[in-house]
Amino acid sequence: MAATVSELPRIIVVMALPMESSGVFEAAGVPVLYCGVGKVNAAIALTQELSRYTHRGEDKPLTVNFGSAGSRCHASGTLVACHEFVQRDMDVRALGFALGVTPYDEAPARLSFDPLFRLPAAVCGSGDSFATADSAVECAVVDMEAYALAKVCWNENAKFACVKYVTDGADTSAANDWQRNVHKAAEEFLRLFRGLK
Repeated sequence: MAATVSELPRIIVVMALPMESSGVFEAAGVPVLYCGVGKVNAAIALTQELSRYTHRGEDKPLTVNFGSAGSRCHASGTLVACHEFVQRDMDVRALGFALGVTPYDEAPARLSFDPLFRLPAAVCGSGDSFATADSAVECAVVDMEAYALAKVCWNENAKFACVKYVTDGADTSAANDWQRNVHKAAEEFLRLFRGLK
């Protein structure tokens, strides 16, 4: 009997760093794509993963990003569902483009996806900086990867969902608060993941 090719998962879980899972997903036998920090690393990692589906002729899976975020609007310890995404560090105002708008790009400046989780909603602003001050682009939580992941899914016409755990106030205490809190949502992330099946 010929060996069957193993099936690709219908849900891809993406986190930036293993400390956001704290081994909880691994202990439950759930694979996680750790994409690394920042928009470039996130886009590369997810593009490579989705290309496996393209090469096999399979439909794109649901991509779910679980991770940490800072917020001036939501208290630390809050879980929020993000289904709108902006780039908080895209700044080409010198050429006449609005803050947050990528010049000559077909994608809208604010990417939107259908809500999947019943949690408070928050617009996520991604940028290649660890936020310690207000964002000039309107958003309720700040991170470093979600917009890039959303953009890949938008380009691939794939479903995308995102839940962020607020670890800090995106202020001068953010670095210490993030390090103290980043691991705290792993069990809740796993519960949300299991609710998708």
